[in-house]
Amino acid sequence: MTELLNRATAVEYASWFRALADPSRVQIVELLARAGRPMSVGEIVAAVGLAQSTVSQHLKILAEVRFVLVDPIGNARHYRINETCVSCFPSAADVVMGRPAPPTPQEGGQA
Repeated sequence: MTELLNRATAVEYASWFRALADPSRVQIVELLARAGRPMSVGEIVAAVGLAQSTVSQHLKILAEVRFVLVDPIGNARHYRINETCVSCFPSAADVVMGRPAPPTPQEGGQA
């Protein structure tokens, strides 16, 4: 029998899956990834069509797991995708499903 995923990693992966368990959060992550630049809450609200308070709550959850990063600009906050964290997510899904994680470019794999 193979060794179980260590508890700390399992907890981290579970937090990622919970963060993406809401379709609106998936849309926000996709929006920020496609934009490729920091966006204000107002821009995100306009794109996803939800109330500002709802978008802010979703952004808080996504920031807690570091899928999005917050850049304070004056009194405003801009949100951007965390490329490092998001690039790890497919590997986490593979590991949880019992498949080996794909090699990273640093490990000699192909992108």
